[in-house]
Amino acid sequence: MSYWDEENAVGVSCISFIVGSVLGASIAILYAPQSGEVTRQEMREKTERTIIKAHRLEDELKDTISQLIGNVKLKVNQLIEDGKEIAEDKKEEILAAIDAGKKALEKERTKLEKDKQAV
Repeated sequence: MSYWDEENAVGVSCISFIVGSVLGASIAILYAPQSGEVTRQEMREKTERTIIKAHRLEDELKDTISQLIGNVKLKVNQLIEDGKEIAEDKKEEILAAIDAGKKALEKERTKLEKDKQAV
């Protein structure tokens, strides 16, 4: 399951829980031994509290996701910078090896020319 699927599953679970809570509370209130007006008032209050809680949960979820995205961006940027540093180091090593190879080749060439002239 991908990260986004897990996030959606959490969101769906939270929403299902909230909806189930509201329905359960509504049914319980309907069967309570109170007057209709008191019951309706309680249902309105509980519904409003549930909506407020749902909005808070939504805000918290948005903040958490924003923080997660920010952390991922930071890590990706750090990996890119590390990769650039490694590439630059390897480039310098390769250039040094090429330069050493050229010097060794030139040294051998000079030696061969001296040997050729001696003959």
